[in-house]
Amino acid sequence: AAGEIVVGHRESSVPFAYLDENQKPIGYSIDLCMKIVDAVSAELGKELKIKYVPVNPKTRIALMANGTIDLECGSTTNNLTRQEQVEYLPTTFITGTKLLVRKDSGISSLDDIDGKTIALAQGTTNERVIKAAVEKRGLDVKVLPVRDHAEGMLALETDRVDVYSTDHILLFGLIAKSKTPEKFAVVGDFLSYDPYGIMVRRNDSDFELIGKKALAEVFRSGEINDIYEKWFGPLGVEQTDLLKAAFQINALPK
Repeated sequence: AAGEIVVGHRESSVPFAYLDENQKPIGYSIDLCMKIVDAVSAELGKELKIKYVPVNPKTRIALMANGTIDLECGSTTNNLTRQEQVEYLPTTFITGTKLLVRKDSGISSLDDIDGKTIALAQGTTNERVIKAAVEKRGLDVKVLPVRDHAEGMLALETDRVDVYSTDHILLFGLIAKSKTPEKFAVVGDFLSYDPYGIMVRRNDSDFELIGKKALAEVFRSGEINDIYEKWFGPLGVEQTDLLKAAFQINALPK
């Protein structure tokens, strides 16, 4: 009715959703969201104005749940607890929690952070996973809460912390954007299973179906491979067998 669709986006989740040099949101998730925006426009028979609203891990679910945004295009894990407040479209990426450290830190696994300081973005699944793992192992770890990935990376670059932890693909993105990428490494085993999805509102099945149709077309046509290569090729991150299977499963027939 307003002729407008409101897109929530992250500002530093490389390569999913981040700001380019002109402060315009770009990335893998943004490209996929634009496919959905096009599908909504086609369904309504009119072009929609796109309004961008920045979100972070603490605000994204609340802004979707209260109707401020229509699509959340970032790097958000789909889990059952969150589905009490929001809904998700089919899986667009699969990752898990790992550790980002300086190469000279001597840290190669979670057990090595005993007596160290770790930065964690508030409101993320990674924050919960790391805290639970630290408690289970009985490690003495100091936590520095940060607002987003950019702040976590800055804390590591300025030696305020020994480790920053989030989903492994985002850590590779942070390294790629760093002025000194050769100084950092992603280490450790996967500490969680994190399937990413684009968030939409709960109890709006018509809108959700348009999103599912749009993504199914992208998966079915193979266009997903071009979009993936555009954003992950430069990082040297290939599709895993699990992700390829997710794309196939969600390439639903018309």
